[in-house]
Amino acid sequence: MASGLFKKVLIANRGEIALRVICACKDLGIQTVAVYSEADRHSLPVRFADQAICIGPARSARSYLDIPSIISAAEITNVDAIHPGYGFLSENAGFAEVCRVSGIKFIGPDPEVISSMGIKERARAIMKEHGVPILPGSEGVLSSAEEAIGTANRIGYPVILKASAGGGGRGMRVCNSAEELPNLLAQAQNEAGAAFSSADVYLEKYIRAPRHIEFQLLADEHGNVEILGERECSIQRRHQKLLEESPSPALRAEVRKRVETKLKDAIKAIGYSNAGTVEFLMDEKGDLFFIEVNARIQVEHPVTEMVTGVDLVKAQIRIAAGEKLPEILGGKVERRGHAIECRINAENPENFQPSPGRITGFNLPGGIGIRVDTHAHQDGVIPPYYDSLVAKLIAHGRDRDEAIQRMKRALDLFVVEGIHTSIPLHKRILNEKDFVDGNFDTNFITRWT
Repeated sequence: MASGLFKKVLIANRGEIALRVICACKDLGIQTVAVYSEADRHSLPVRFADQAICIGPARSARSYLDIPSIISAAEITNVDAIHPGYGFLSENAGFAEVCRVSGIKFIGPDPEVISSMGIKERARAIMKEHGVPILPGSEGVLSSAEEAIGTANRIGYPVILKASAGGGGRGMRVCNSAEELPNLLAQAQNEAGAAFSSADVYLEKYIRAPRHIEFQLLADEHGNVEILGERECSIQRRHQKLLEESPSPALRAEVRKRVETKLKDAIKAIGYSNAGTVEFLMDEKGDLFFIEVNARIQVEHPVTEMVTGVDLVKAQIRIAAGEKLPEILGGKVERRGHAIECRINAENPENFQPSPGRITGFNLPGGIGIRVDTHAHQDGVIPPYYDSLVAKLIAHGRDRDEAIQRMKRALDLFVVEGIHTSIPLHKRILNEKDFVDGNFDTNFITRWT
């Protein structure tokens, strides 16, 4: 067993990521405990975990977000650690603190680090201090409309208002003039307060046609940090990613090297440990500007795994068990080829409406260079209570062209009947000349709708 400290890990999540963590634990010889809502009683994580405990009804607030129920399940099953996956409680500093107080290792950063990285304007200040490029903007949370107007006049329009404690597009407003700024600021504050229980908003320069680039990192509890390259996440709709790839077809080598060096310094300085992602916007000139830190594993982590050969989830567990990064990685990490991930969602590709229901026909693609991460199966049900992810389809090739061709082949062989899925949308994306040429930004999908 690679990790000598953990005998049993509880997975505080569901679906595909819960099954992914179970696989990593099996590789390490660690027993697993799945927690599940009544809606997920017949799910694959429940079937394949060593133990499974129901923690509540379908609603997330009374199951996967119910900290007392999860901690009770952990104590009853006598686990050593909890893996939060992504979403739900994965970036909840309070949950990480409860784990620590309960004597259960949280497989992720310390609660203090999660808290500081969760406040965007604070994370922005830390990155700026260590030379990571940031967009010009307010020095912190805006205290008034007058301050917002003064800052916007100084850096120039357009500007964007952002919720300090949020994400996913909520609490965000783009402003093109001083006249409309007070009203948009009030809207952003109200939306941020309702969504995140904090009305704090900051302002920064708005890039009209950005690309979304993020860097994967691993850091151990001994001060070692490794940056495992970047992912291009520009193909998205309403700030929700649809397709990711690594490496980016647009990032210049010198920019990559410079940002990775600065990031290492910043991550060491803040005492970050475990897996994380640092997100950037790229402007029309190809320069990068820091957005935020995601203090968890990402949905799109498989593309990095495919090009580096590093099992990020196993690395998370081993880092939390106190192991050193050089031992985990086994030497210098080489990046090989190109990988693309398509998020296959249960939604109608014509109108993006959710399409939950029972899967009546199911065939997974295979062949060289193809990986599928999924919890779905024949006669399985995609419930309406959670996100609509059915599977993550990943293609790897020697170069981007080969990865695209393999992805096209896999999409043709991927059959999901009984519900609508985004497979037709992904086929369209991969056949668009601008995508094939690498000529796109975050507005790529909106141009179609």
